Amino acid sequence: MAVVTETMPLSIPPGFRVTPEQFDQLAAIEQLARLELTQNHELIIMSPTGGEAGAKNFNLYIDLGLWNRQTGLGKAFDSSTVFILPNGARRSPDVSWIRSKRWQALTRQQQQGFPPIAPDFVIELVSPSDLKNQRYEELQAKMQEYLDNGVQLGWLIEPVSQTVEIYRLGQNVEIVTNPQRLSGETVLPGFSLALGDIF
Repeated sequence: MAVVTETMPLSIPPGFRVTPEQFDQLAAIEQLARLELTQNHELIIMSPTGGEAGAKNFNLYIDLGLWNRQTGLGKAFDSSTVFILPNGARRSPDVSWIRSKRWQALTRQQQQGFPPIAPDFVIELVSPSDLKNQRYEELQAKMQEYLDNGVQLGWLIEPVSQTVEIYRLGQNVEIVTNPQRLSGETVLPGFSLALGDIF
């Protein structure tokens, strides 16, 4: 694999594939963008988050983090965390959460690296660049992939149209328009997300 210097732009053609080991090496050195790897080893490079989307992501993470700190029911993660899903994909949700019992079942080494586990709960926030680059369908497919790999509950939040797609394991996708709050249901007992700062 060629070494890329800071002055040389990195242009990845669509469908470019790398091995999981090459992905791990790239992720260790790449600091300017988030990386993901599909189950077919297609490398996905996501641009750094803009200010507005970054602030919304932060609010989502803080709300979940405060609930988690109060309940102590699990571990919450931000968008920089890469999970190795059962299908081999390496995915990085905007916000995610894992029940304590499942997290503690991992070895210390697994916890410190890319955890080989699917979160129990994920949030993906649709950014302006996602809409501009027509990535919405890709995000929907990613949400379905989460479910296929054991995620219990997921929210795909689209601030421009003020819609949320709610993904539940074993159920059809529910689309809600302009909701004021979202419930964590039985997956995140007692968690309720106000959407005023997101919409």
